[in-house]
Amino acid sequence: MHHVKLTENLRTIADMIPEHARVLDIGCARGHLLAWLTHHKSVHGRGIELSNEKVQYAISRGLSVVQGDAEVDIHHYQHDAYDYIILNQILQQMRDPVQMLKQASHIARHVIVSVPNFGHWRNRWYFAWHGRMPVTKQLSYQWYETPNIHFCTLRDFSDFVTMLELRIDHTMIQSAHYMPDALMQNAWCANVFGQKGIFLLSRGADQAS
Repeated sequence: MHHVKLTENLRTIADMIPEHARVLDIGCARGHLLAWLTHHKSVHGRGIELSNEKVQYAISRGLSVVQGDAEVDIHHYQHDAYDYIILNQILQQMRDPVQMLKQASHIARHVIVSVPNFGHWRNRWYFAWHGRMPVTKQLSYQWYETPNIHFCTLRDFSDFVTMLELRIDHTMIQSAHYMPDALMQNAWCANVFGQKGIFLLSRGADQAS
């Protein structure tokens, strides 16, 4: 467990979490991020994962992970039960993203959401040129087998967060090609060239209590 090597996506998320935080990783898979956070930042971490095989693997590593449907189980947690909830590349797979994010922001002070950008220029080009749903390295599924059931761009997600009266405290835009940080701070450029966005969310002022 001590020799976990994180992907760029997971390392960005890990950097947003302070030491000793209470963390719930929803859709934690085999627990790579939880293992790293436990060893390097001494977090009090738990995970929820739908796949029983992945749960058993995580448990075998000494992690506190339960098997379940997060959209059902998350309603059992109390207000402010955690400091951080992680939704890594999974919100777009939820049946009801609105209720999931509302509930997550109720039981944790901060929510970290990582989402793929369906507005990336390769997807736009693929659709315009082929007239078909994009199949790329980042979105490698055919339309009939993809686990993603809600498609959004980074601009859509920003509007979504505003609608829910949540605050974006920090944003990281990731791209397969090097893009100057100053350029990626531009919302239009991020929405076209960013492959995924990682957002640190907090409750708005009127939701603090």
